[in-house]
Amino acid sequence: MTRLLSVNIGLPRDVVWQGRTVHTGIWKAPVTGPRRVRRLNIDGDGQGDTAGHGGEQRAVYVYQDESYRYWQQHLGRSNLVHGQFGENFTVEGLADAEVCIGDRYKIGSALFEVTQPRVTCYRLGIRMKEPDMAALLVKHGRPGFYLRVIEEGDVEAGDEITQVASGPESMSVFEINALLYLPPHPRDLLERALKIPALSHGWHRSFAALLAQKDKPATGNAGLGPAASPPPTWRGFRPFRVSRKIAESSNVTSLILEPADGQPVATALPGQFVIVRLGPSAMTRSYSLSRRTDAASYRISVKREAHGAASFYVADELRTGDIVQLGAPRGSFALRQDTRPVVLLSAGIGVTPVLAMLHALAAEASTQDVWWLHGTRNGREHPFATEVRGLLAGLAHHHSHVCFSAPDRTDRLGTDYDSAGHLDQRLLQTLNLPRDGDFYLCGPAAFMNDLSAGLAALGVAPDRIHTELFGSRPSLTPGIAAVPKVAAHRPVGAPGPGPMVSFARSGLNVQWAPSYASLLELAEACDVPVRWSCRTGVCHNCESGLVAGDVSYAPDPLDPPADGNVLICCARPQGDIVIDL
Repeated sequence: MTRLLSVNIGLPRDVVWQGRTVHTGIWKAPVTGPRRVRRLNIDGDGQGDTAGHGGEQRAVYVYQDESYRYWQQHLGRSNLVHGQFGENFTVEGLADAEVCIGDRYKIGSALFEVTQPRVTCYRLGIRMKEPDMAALLVKHGRPGFYLRVIEEGDVEAGDEITQVASGPESMSVFEINALLYLPPHPRDLLERALKIPALSHGWHRSFAALLAQKDKPATGNAGLGPAASPPPTWRGFRPFRVSRKIAESSNVTSLILEPADGQPVATALPGQFVIVRLGPSAMTRSYSLSRRTDAASYRISVKREAHGAASFYVADELRTGDIVQLGAPRGSFALRQDTRPVVLLSAGIGVTPVLAMLHALAAEASTQDVWWLHGTRNGREHPFATEVRGLLAGLAHHHSHVCFSAPDRTDRLGTDYDSAGHLDQRLLQTLNLPRDGDFYLCGPAAFMNDLSAGLAALGVAPDRIHTELFGSRPSLTPGIAAVPKVAAHRPVGAPGPGPMVSFARSGLNVQWAPSYASLLELAEACDVPVRWSCRTGVCHNCESGLVAGDVSYAPDPLDPPADGNVLICCARPQGDIVIDL
């Protein structure tokens, strides 16, 4: 007989882990008597991280008593109790290999539907005192699954579980889980999975991305990792010679860079960036390419920052004929091949990647509707103004609006700029922008947050809003209590004896020490912004660009990252490396 053995609930609590405070609802404990199951939860239960757990499609988590017995033997543990895996229902029967997505079950007076396997995260490892537990659940095919509440009702331990409907396509929880996390992601199975109405939205998006990835050469797992982009055309750094140095404005200098070996440069997608190593101290920085690449050279454009050692070096010390080291073009912020309107929005030096897009549109004599929207302080700090006007003039359908936030007295309204103030939500509402276009945004974080919200308010679909942020990307540290933001720095204590690890976006070079279990732990010790969830090579949230060098893994990732990338949560350097963080 299939029955409910235990109903487990628990409210979120704060626990101390690795010197940080984690807010988590992983601690569940059995309760007696009937409990009301509602659309989003069981009475008395709660989740600490609602972005990753809970919600309508993850209202109730189910785990099997047979899996308890399996883990007791595999881990050599005799102290496992119901609720140990954070499940709401501990059940007899309902094996992951037998239950299918879309199956419906009657338990007590409530009706449920299976929506997805569990997405494991590091908090299960905390509860189990087994850091690799997130990976183990996937490797051993025992994730458990989530239920959606179709009809609210009461349940209690001892209730019989009755199947009342079978899911279309008959794809088990075990199959669906392996299809996302384990290669080779067969196309026919992806197509079947996408036909299941009950499959949760997040898993549907992941399978759609994997299916699209199969239509073109690509590596990595598009269902989990960063947006797909072509792998870098070379590993490590190539020497490039500064053939020209151009003062574009009072605070922006462009460099024309040609390969020192005379070989052709690799074609870059409009909007991509390169990692540059500068000067005798090997400062490592990332800069967008600021024009469409040709076979002979790249152009980068660098703004002088008040405390920027690299930007001062470029402006004041670098000379024509000097050699710099370049990594291959990379990044997924790139102009899409389509016939939809294109809207390019930038602020300050954020102009560079969208300028490369404008160059590409002009070179193709595009007949698309093209909008150029840019914000800067004044004419002295407005690089590329003449260049942009020339490129726009070559397009059949173009619109332009330039904002000066602090125009000089010599700046001419209607000629040098179109409005005083900032390029912001308020201005967007006055411009009659096409809602069906592709929008490309680059600039400071506040600018992009404001404009992204403004475009959403105008009805622009999220998948039409593409962003590129200079500097470090936002962190993703689920469940970790917020702390004041700290600038990236060298770790406390004496330098390690190991190889050099360079965090390119953070401008930080530090030596590896064997006390760190992974590159992620080193980055955290330096307060380098990072993104992670499982910390065991499963979820790919930590996937980052590996510009130069090699790594080893422990544990090995379930699915390798894309070419030129690294999963920092389980990687260690094998010699000097450069990471795009």
